[in-house]
Amino acid sequence: MVVVRFAGYGGQGLLTAGLILADAAAVYDKKKVIQTQSYGAEARGGASRSDVVISDEDIIFPKPDHLDILVAMNQLSVDRYSSALAEGGTLIADGTYVTTVTFPDCYLVPFTRIAREKLGREIVANVVALGALIELKGVVSKKAVARALEQRIPQATLEINLKALEAGVKAGQEAAKAREKAEEDYDIV
Repeated sequence: MVVVRFAGYGGQGLLTAGLILADAAAVYDKKKVIQTQSYGAEARGGASRSDVVISDEDIIFPKPDHLDILVAMNQLSVDRYSSALAEGGTLIADGTYVTTVTFPDCYLVPFTRIAREKLGREIVANVVALGALIELKGVVSKKAVARALEQRIPQATLEINLKALEAGVKAGQEAAKAREKAEEDYDIV
């Protein structure tokens, strides 16, 4: 079983990212899934989160007591939720807005900057994050996420969202290589 939380501000597409991940896992990768969400009263700007529990076995209780992966889109989410990460858990944070991280297993990937500079639309930063997540942690297949995007995203924005998924996968690959290099450099010292 793996528990993933997407967290950030309302309007960053976190609920959509959680729903796409849940669809990918349940419908296309044939896993057991529970998706829950929480958001502030504000339409945009308030705290927002989406939890996705993915398992090969039946899920007994829908509310996670720990997180295996936290995908944080801002510093507040890192500060608020990183303590809920289980031992051996992973933090994947938007390096555009997150500057302070004390969690040992962390990847800083600039989701928003990638969406803005490479795709011209910050609104797809959530899908960039989703691509990085699946590349770094393999919780579902890329094919399943692409198919879930095709079903959940309006046709008019599908092309840019598929490009965002690819950009996220590439960013995840680069983050993994950078970590590998840093670990090798550290071992040399």
